[in-house]
Formats: sequence, C-alpha cells, structure tokens
Amino acid sequence: MTSKRLAINRLRDRGAVDAAAIDRFVTRYRSPIIEGERATFLWRGEADEVWVRHRVVGLPDPLPMKRVPDTDLFAVTTVLPEGSRVEYQIEVRRGEAYERFNDPLNPRLAHSPLGSSSVCAAVGYRVPEWVEFDPEARPGTLVDEVVRSRALRRDQPVQVYLPARFNRTTRYPLLIVHDGSDYLGYAAMKTVLDNLIHGLDLAPLVVAFVPPRDRLKEYPNHAPHARFIARELVPWLTDRLPLLDTPEGRCLMGSSFGGIASLSTAVRYPGMFGSLLLESASMVFTDIGFEHGGGPYFDPVVKFVNRYRAKPTRPVNRIAMTCGVYEPLITPNRSMVPVFRAAGMTVNYTEARDGHNWENWRDRLGDLLPWLFPGPQKFVYE
Repeated sequence: MTSKRLAINRLRDRGAVDAAAIDRFVTRYRSPIIEGERATFLWRGEADEVWVRHRVVGLPDPLPMKRVPDTDLFAVTTVLPEGSRVEYQIEVRRGEAYERFNDPLNPRLAHSPLGSSSVCAAVGYRVPEWVEFDPEARPGTLVDEVVRSRALRRDQPVQVYLPARFNRTTRYPLLIVHDGSDYLGYAAMKTVLDNLIHGLDLAPLVVAFVPPRDRLKEYPNHAPHARFIARELVPWLTDRLPLLDTPEGRCLMGSSFGGIASLSTAVRYPGMFGSLLLESASMVFTDIGFEHGGGPYFDPVVKFVNRYRAKPTRPVNRIAMTCGVYEPLITPNRSMVPVFRAAGMTVNYTEARDGHNWENWRDRLGDLLPWLFPGPQKFVYE
C-alpha cells in the first residue's frame, strides 16, 4: 500500500476542509488508523507542538505529529510490521506548558504499576484466547499466606494458587513468581493458569506469587532474597502442600528485574530448581569498561551478569526466555541465549513484536508455561 492511498493523505489531498469534515473523518477512523503496515496516529485540538511518546527502539521518540493545514487535526504515519503491539501516549506543548496523556481517540488501554497507556495493535495481532475469561474453565483458588522470613527480617506475604480439583494425594510442580501481585493484576495470570490447565495444555501446578518490598534492592542478585526463596519459601511450601520435591518440579520466573532475581537465585542455589522462565530479563552487561547506561540501580545487575558471562554455570536444566524486539533489552537477551546453551542448558527462546510491558509478558505465557510443564494435551499431540 503506497502512502498516497492512506486515509490521512486522501484527506490532505482534498485541500481546505471544514470542521464538520474533520468530525466525520475522526468519527469514522478514530486513532490509530491501521492500513497494512502503516499506522497513522491522530490528535485533535489546539497546541504548538504534538508528539506520540513511546518506548519503541528504532522509532524516533518523541514522534512528531504535523498539523493538517488549516485544521486542528494533527497526524503522523509510521511503519508498524504485522503482529506488532505498541503502547504509547500523546504529548502536547502549549507555550511553555507540556501535557502528556492517553490517546483520547483510542479506547484501548493497557495498565501497569506506573499507570495506563494507549495500545496500538497492528494487523495480525490479537489477544490470545487463553487470556480471556472462560466460564467453562474450572477456577483455581488463591490463598493468602504469610511467611516469617529470617533472611528478609520480616513477614513476607505470598499468594498461593491451588489448581482446580486440587487433591492432596497428588504431587504438584511448584512455580514461584517474582512480582507476583503484578503478574496477577496486570498479566491476568490466574485466568491464564485456569484456562491452560482446563485446556489440558498445562499440567496442574501450585504457583507462589511473591511480591517484593523493595524490588530495586532485593531483585538484583540480593543474597537475603535468594536465601528466602530457596531456604525458607520452598521448604515452607513443601511442608504444607503435596509438591514434587525434586529440582525438575520447581521453577522460578520473573520479568525485567524479576528475571534477574530468578536467575541469580538459581545461580546461588544450583540444582535447587530445574527450570527458569525469564521474560525481558534485565541481563545488562558490559564487554569492556563499566559504562552501561542503566543508572546506579543496574550496577549490581551488571556486576552479576558480567561475572556469570565470564564463568558460565549450569544452575538449571531448562530456560524458557522471551523478549520484545522493540525494547532495549533485546540485544542482551539475544546475547545470553548462546551463553546459556554453551553451559549445557536447553533454552526455548522466543521474541515478539512488542515492548517492555505486562501484556507482552502475558501474551507469552501460553507458549512458555506448557513447554516447562506440559499437560496431557501436549503429550497426546506433540
């Protein structure tokens, strides 16, 4: 599709248009307008400058919008490959005042601990069916627990997921989830678990959702945190629930800094866990010098990853990894795959045309969780 055929260019080619014509155009198309691999963002109002703000590596940020001549409509068109999903906001300048907000012409929002963003979905992207609530799926149960931790010197809350038809005569695998409250709140993880187990894609398993208190301190290779997970939480759960008491039955997972917490805990306690699920893990490293550009919170991360790359170990047997191609962490994640494989681990690595956000991580769960703990359906058809 050439740019001359785009809806915004057909509007421009008409010459002078009145407010009623703009009303009709905006009502018909909303924002963004997806035409093949082109996405046109719109904003209507009076401003000196308008931009699309995003965190897509490879596109200018901010992406400047241009006024359609003699109107109050601003627009910009960019390439958005098939299957892409992008979160963004609109920023406007009026004199010295700047304002940033979600796209008022786009009802589709994504949520995170930092707030909400507008969502642009390209041709070929759809929300996976196992993310949506299925009234036929038997629901698992979330149980609120508190674990007294000497390592962390506090009471640590944990939400424990028990699968539907939980039976104390059966032994279950254990999945421990870093940023557990966020996975439940922003990645629909309970619904995902219910659906995948109901569909026989995922083996019934017990999941411990663990929230941090200070994730920027506790997650980047923090000895007390690792000790809590391996020496306190796992034994506490194993004493109370019918779990598979073998490394193959235990998995750590997390995204971003939570991925570093998972990897570093496994490295500190090799052989304790059989697998890892790392989503957009913050595996930042330097091959020369010490300038990594991530700020002081990344210093312990870089020291840990540098040390691991210099002397790779095999703390687990299998790693499921994913990263968005539109996020800065794509390069270090790609770079770590051959390091893990050379250390003797099996790695299932996938990429998505998405960024560093919860819906990207949510969308990958349906493939990666069953790879780690396949249900009866996987054994029958694969």
